[in-house]
Order: sequence, then structure tokens, then C-alpha cells
Amino acid sequence: MEVILLERIEKLGAIGDVVNVKPGFARNFLLPNGKALRANDANRKVFEANREKIEATNAERRSVAETDSKGLEGASVQLIRQASNTGQLYGSVSARDLAEALEAQGHKVARNHIILDKPIKAIGIQDVKVSLHPEVSVMVRVNVARSPEEAELQEKGVDVMSDMFERDEAGFTEDYDPNAEPGATAERGADDAAPAAEPSTGEEEDPDADA
Repeated sequence: MEVILLERIEKLGAIGDVVNVKPGFARNFLLPNGKALRANDANRKVFEANREKIEATNAERRSVAETDSKGLEGASVQLIRQASNTGQLYGSVSARDLAEALEAQGHKVARNHIILDKPIKAIGIQDVKVSLHPEVSVMVRVNVARSPEEAELQEKGVDVMSDMFERDEAGFTEDYDPNAEPGATAERGADDAAPAAEPSTGEEEDPDADA
């Protein structure tokens, strides 16, 4: 399906470009969001008649986005979440969560500005793209941890999951009996090492027998 782009679309084209896209992408995203027009003769005339206005509006929006991006570039957010011992979150961190965290810091960010291929489902640090305008984007640092202390360690470059695994391994020791047979446990070896009691005859010695 051919459409006329009304704004720059990453990996697709710039304003005024006529591009061929999948019908579903056009009907579900481009057309209802005012990002494109169907490429027919009538719409081509409408676009050319309004091209100057469309480009001026885009330039104004880009200027505002560039201003907002200056305070957002290099920003970082810390999100404390519950997670298992393997670092998997009980739930996930979504684009909405990130937008709210950035807004709480005073940044002008909407949920649809957050470019997140899939929700974050594990603790750790990652860079997330924020697109304030089709031509203006910045990266923000997202630190997801189970506690503020853990988040601080991650900021210092510590891999908390590897560190935890190493500490667990260091604290685990197994009893070793050098005299035990191969495959025998320390407990079994200790039992085998104990002297066997002499069998009882069932008769008790009479201390007065020689009297």
C-alpha cells in the first residue's frame, strides 16, 4: 500500500516521500496517527497545497524537542522492584513506568516517546532510547534493582548476580573423609569407622560365682 509521509519515519522515509508499506501498518498506525496519507491523486494535491505549512509545523515541533532533549540527555532513573534470586522480576518495567519515572524528575516525556522493544524483566542497567520527535532522540540510563544498595553496586559496575553466585559457592563446603571409599559419604565413612560392639551372649557374669 502506498502512502505519503507527513513526517519522518525511521527506516521508512522523510516528509513528502511516497513509500510502499504493509496495509496493516498503514491502517493501524500511520493513517490514524496522522503520520501519512493514502497516496492517491486527491491526497497528492492536498499535500502539495499544504506542504509549506506541514514542514513549518514539523520544524517548530523539532525545535521544541531539541530544547527538551538538552535536559534529558544523559538522565538516569532508578527503579526498585521485587525479583527472584536469579534476578528475574516479579512483573516487568514498561514504557509507562519509565515515562512516569522521568516525569517525576521534571522531564517532559510521554509513554509513546519511550522506545522499548519489550518490557524489562530482569534487574540490571540498560540504555533506553527516548524519541521526542522523529528527528530528535536521546538515550537514558535505566537501573533496575531490588534495593537502593544493590542499585548503587550496579552503578559502580558490579554484576550483582555473578557476585551473589560466587559468594554462595564460596560458602558451600562438603565434608571430606580421605579414608572413605570412592562414592561413600562422610556420614557413612564415620559410621564405618566406629568400632563394632561385641555381640552379647545373653548371659550376665555373676560376680559371686567364685565365692
